[in-house]
Amino acid sequence: MTDPQSSPLILALPKGRILKALRPVLEHTGFEPAPDCLDESSRRLRFPTSQPSLDVVRVRSFDVATFVAYGGADIGVCGADVLMEFDYPDLYAPLDLGIGGCRISVARLKGGGEVMPEGRSRLRVATKYPAIARRYFASRAVNAEIVHLHGAMELAPALDMADVIVDLVDTGSTLRANGLEEVDVIAQVTSRLIVNRVALKTRPEEINGLIEQFRLALPQLAQSGEKVS
Repeated sequence: MTDPQSSPLILALPKGRILKALRPVLEHTGFEPAPDCLDESSRRLRFPTSQPSLDVVRVRSFDVATFVAYGGADIGVCGADVLMEFDYPDLYAPLDLGIGGCRISVARLKGGGEVMPEGRSRLRVATKYPAIARRYFASRAVNAEIVHLHGAMELAPALDMADVIVDLVDTGSTLRANGLEEVDVIAQVTSRLIVNRVALKTRPEEINGLIEQFRLALPQLAQSGEKVS
């Protein structure tokens, strides 16, 4: 039987926008992933690093929390939106990396009147965040009927699939291009370093050392003047 202590720690990184924002952070952590780790065209999913005790896996941003919660990875980076949606009890988020800033918002067709007409207690909502949407509208005594989509939410109101959408918004240009407007911000979102609680108990020195590498990278990055977004 392989001793878990002798196997490399696994760091789960998200594909896409957050991975690009992570590049300057990783450059200041003291470990360097294999060159093709940051190349979105690479077919590999697991990569060695310059630190022999650490490997990186690259997965969909929405899956990072699941990989860490179920022990496929020991530590990871994901948006606060994913943590809010899944709310895994096995995750600990010790560090806000301050990158990938955006927001979860409610949007509707521009000039579409009241979001919640008086006397109406049910609303059809297109989103990839069913748990967040239900909690948000329940707090306003509104029953949200969820239309669960994984993309192209902006089409739903114009095609009469939904009254509003709940989605991640950065600049808002996609909303505007599709005739939508923000009507409320549910939460501001940045990327967090997350840790599997069991891994933290069984390999505390290694995990805490890795957390510290990320923690120290942030002020170094600020001093260097590199842009983190």
